[in-house]
Amino acid sequence: MEFSKIIAVSGKPGLFEILSQTKSGVIVKSLLDEKRMPITATHNVSLLENIAIFTYADDIPLADVFKNIADKEDGKEAISHKENANKLTAYFSEVLPDYDDERVYTSNIKKVIQWYNILAKANFDFSTLAQEEVTTDEEE
Repeated sequence: MEFSKIIAVSGKPGLFEILSQTKSGVIVKSLLDEKRMPITATHNVSLLENIAIFTYADDIPLADVFKNIADKEDGKEAISHKENANKLTAYFSEVLPDYDDERVYTSNIKKVIQWYNILAKANFDFSTLAQEEVTTDEEE
């Protein structure tokens, strides 16, 4: 499973892996229940690799945030995204200390932790995130 092929679809729970492309969209597999379905151009889709988290210095790619959580949790699941706001923000400030708390809301933190846990349950190899990062640095 490649991080560059993982998407979130608004209005649909969980994350999806892109399997193939069609004329009108893509065929995806849900990471929650392994069901396959078509996603058309009418769906609002976000590639996880294009998402970044605001910090006071730079915007940090979501892959780096996932890598930080994976390092903290040894690749296992993190705390539940259903914890109270104080626990979630305290946890998030451990994995990303300089996140911009005025622009990163609790709902964003919940989503990041929920997505991380979905990937962890699907046995995603978070060590590949560091490798992808290295290869992009070498190309610059």
